[in-house]
Amino acid sequence: MAHDTILVTRSSMPPFEEYVDEIKRLWETHWLSNMGEKHQEFERALEAYLEVDDIALFVNGHQALECVLEAMELHGKVITTPYTFASTTHAIVRKGLEPVFCDITPDNYTMDPSLIEDLIDEDTCAIVPVHVYGNLCDTTAIEEIAARHGLKVIYDAAHAFGVRRDGVSAATFGDASMFSFHATKAFNSIEGGAVCFADPTLRVRLDQWKNFGITGVETCEYVGGNAKMNEFVAAMGICNLRHLDDELAKRRVVAERYWERLENAEGLRLSKPAQGVTSNYAYMPVVFGDSFGRTRDEVYNALMAQDIHARKYFYPLTTDFSCYEGRFDSSATPIAADIANRVLTLPMYADLALEDVDRICDIVLETARH
Repeated sequence: MAHDTILVTRSSMPPFEEYVDEIKRLWETHWLSNMGEKHQEFERALEAYLEVDDIALFVNGHQALECVLEAMELHGKVITTPYTFASTTHAIVRKGLEPVFCDITPDNYTMDPSLIEDLIDEDTCAIVPVHVYGNLCDTTAIEEIAARHGLKVIYDAAHAFGVRRDGVSAATFGDASMFSFHATKAFNSIEGGAVCFADPTLRVRLDQWKNFGITGVETCEYVGGNAKMNEFVAAMGICNLRHLDDELAKRRVVAERYWERLENAEGLRLSKPAQGVTSNYAYMPVVFGDSFGRTRDEVYNALMAQDIHARKYFYPLTTDFSCYEGRFDSSATPIAADIANRVLTLPMYADLALEDVDRICDIVLETARH
């Protein structure tokens, strides 16, 4: 029996008529970019949902991260993690900063705070930790260390939209948090991103930077970029935000089916929300141990043979990218290196049918038996 292709994710979208109604006014105003009314409405809606006072929207999460690093006028070394998407490391390097890599914890794959202080020296200016798969960093420990050493903390929160710990929004941690609204995320605006920030004086600089550094009708005081979110993207964000809680509830049902089928299998390590954490069920990472009997790559190939697209995510470590050859050493982060070689994220999205989850789990488990 033939089966449809199952991709690793599928974008959530609002009803077509709802989006059309949302963008209808754009044909009246002809204001399509440059922080128009939809942009402003989306900002206000996000501030309410994320429980923050200040947020700035961008064309994507990467530009948001680059912008906040520049707006804070950082110089020197930044402690971060190699267990992340390319964007995190690239943003640091592209802003002329030097990444210093800290290993991760083996339980939730975020930065290990116990290793941070040994990496700090007189040139260190900031810490850029990454929330991974919706798992939150130990923000208390990280921010206590930063306070002792006078460092900024900027979270890459691309995986953590809507996540809360003990009722507190992930957007409120640190000096700033960057979010991605890319189409593959649990919440999307087609493309897009944002920075939530604690210092309200950053607002003007963030808005100016994403508009070429223009500071007035006839003045341009510094070299900025072009990272403005357009009105159509903002409108999609407004629509999807209305439906987000329902979408996350659907994701939870999918996640619980995976856990039910796989959590007792020998040699598999699953990632479940920590106590007190309200998850966004963004990803379904599985780490394959030696006792499973088959490697991650063998399971990946077995799924692909059935037209099921899993993802080796994150693999390779950013320290192993060819563009950084000879510059960084992944052996300095052995836990991250080990997880990267063993992890596979299985298909995960709100509308994934439970019978398809069962089929995926059957293939994973049968791979070990054979």
